[in-house]
This record gives sequence, structure tokens and C-alpha cells, in this order.
Amino acid sequence: MPADDRLTGFPAALVVHIVGAAAFALVGASQFVPRIRRRHPAWHRRAGRLVIAAGLAVAGSALWLTLFYEARAGTGELLHVLRLVFAVAMAASLLLGISAIRRRDIGAHRAWMIRAYAIGLAAGTQAFTEGIAEAVVGSGELRMDLATGAGWVVNLAVAEWAIRRLARRRTRRHPRGATTIHGAPVGAPT
Repeated sequence: MPADDRLTGFPAALVVHIVGAAAFALVGASQFVPRIRRRHPAWHRRAGRLVIAAGLAVAGSALWLTLFYEARAGTGELLHVLRLVFAVAMAASLLLGISAIRRRDIGAHRAWMIRAYAIGLAAGTQAFTEGIAEAVVGSGELRMDLATGAGWVVNLAVAEWAIRRLARRRTRRHPRGATTIHGAPVGAPT
């Protein structure tokens, strides 16, 4: 891969972004495994703190890269705005997830963390949306900006579907009036 002249002078933001994204993606994946959460709650909390820190590093470095580095050739103002919006949305989702767990609102915590994870993993989806868009409609600044944005939108749509599916499943298992889930009071970790 050829060197990117935009990043050779001061690559700290890029290093933070890559290391943070790797930790966020790898450790974050384990946070969604119910068996690990139930059997190892202390590990879930410690790993969750790492995921939050890594996610905030990813969002912060994304803002840094977007605001202070020259845009890559072939990208336009729309992608610049989308990067700002989704970096802020990722950080906000993480902070709302922290706030929810401090209130012991497990459902809201789970939903906000799923949203943050979906935003954080969009780079993988963008490889597909950009490739498909280029094959179907060709290249061009606006087309590729829209294709990149589609990666975030696709991931968030899947996340919202998963959040609603989990909520429906929980409602069916525990109809109104239920005060316990697996023997624990509603709202307590399961």
C-alpha cells in the first residue's frame, strides 16, 4: 500500500484510530455474548470499560482526522459532514450507554452499546457498500460519499432491528406484571 502523504507528518491520530478500533471491535464482540455476561459479570464490567475507552478514542480520533487532516482525494463535503455526524453519534451512544448502566437500565444500556458498536464497525460494511456502488452506478465524489454513508446507515438499521427484536423477545417471555427475570428483579443484570 503506498504511503499516504496526508498522514506521514503526524500519524498519531491514525495510530489511535487503528489501535482503538481493533480493541473496540475485538473486545466489544465478546460483550454481546450472553453466556459471558452471565457467568463472568466482573469481566464484563472490566472489558466494558476498555470498550468504552477504545470507542471514545475511535470517535475522538475520527473527529481529529476529519477536522485537521486534508481530505482524501475523491471524497467530498458530504462525507466530511457524515464523518463528523457519525463520530459524534458514536461518542454520544457510548456516553448514553454509560449513563443507562449507572441508572441500572440494562435495556437502554444494551441498546446504546449496540448502536455504538454498529457505528464503530461501519468501516467493514463500507468496503461492501462502496464496492457495490462503484460496480452498479460507477464512481464519482457524490456517489462514493453516499456509498460510504450507506455503510453507517446499513449497520444502524441492522442494530435497530436487533434492539427491537430483543425487546419483543423479552416482552413475550415476561409479560406485564412480571417482577423478576431469571429470579432477579426487573432491571437487574440477567
